[in-house]
Amino acid sequence: MTYEFEGRTEKEAIDRAAEELRLEKDQFDVEILETQRSTLFKKGFVRIRVHTDEPVTLSKETTVSKPVYGDPEPKNDFETNLVNFVTDLIEKMGYPGKVSILFREEKKIGLKIDSEHSSILIGKKGKNLDALQLLANIYASKLGYDDMRVILDAENYRIRREESLVRLAYSVADKVRESRGSILLEPMNPFERRLIHTTLNDIADVETKSEGEGLYKQVRVFYKGTRH
Repeated sequence: MTYEFEGRTEKEAIDRAAEELRLEKDQFDVEILETQRSTLFKKGFVRIRVHTDEPVTLSKETTVSKPVYGDPEPKNDFETNLVNFVTDLIEKMGYPGKVSILFREEKKIGLKIDSEHSSILIGKKGKNLDALQLLANIYASKLGYDDMRVILDAENYRIRREESLVRLAYSVADKVRESRGSILLEPMNPFERRLIHTTLNDIADVETKSEGEGLYKQVRVFYKGTRH
């Protein structure tokens, strides 16, 4: 049997595996799947895969509440239909590629698109990827999975975009504090706007608000007392 665990360090991940599988550390083999160093914007982590032939009794606390990576093939009819839908969709657009499962989480599933046309499928500021993701979510609802959120990614765009927006937020906050004025950012989707709001929420003398109509609103960052 194989299981996957994460921790801030290799030791923490192995300790968690031993605790949740209720095994001694010499009763399983460990494979390091991914190591992410800590950065200014992201905490580091280590992801491991545990191999064991011992009988396992999972602790009651063990749940699938965190993203589970490592098995890109569909596991059931829903996943198979979803992968086939996105695969057919991008092929009919003229930009074929391979679609696989990126992660599984409670009420959320991630799909990864590998294609030589990834830059086109992502589009400017990720708008094409957002459109494909919307269609995938509509299709999931038609399959009876209204409460399941589908996330589409290509070339790790989502992570790269998130890091870029966090850097942008801090940079704009510095400019606003210096000028004691306000800056209106480019139109963003709801997730991106929420990221800007959350990033700057703890800066005492800076506030944010969304402006505009529709899905792609703009965030205004302003110095307190100079709301425009």
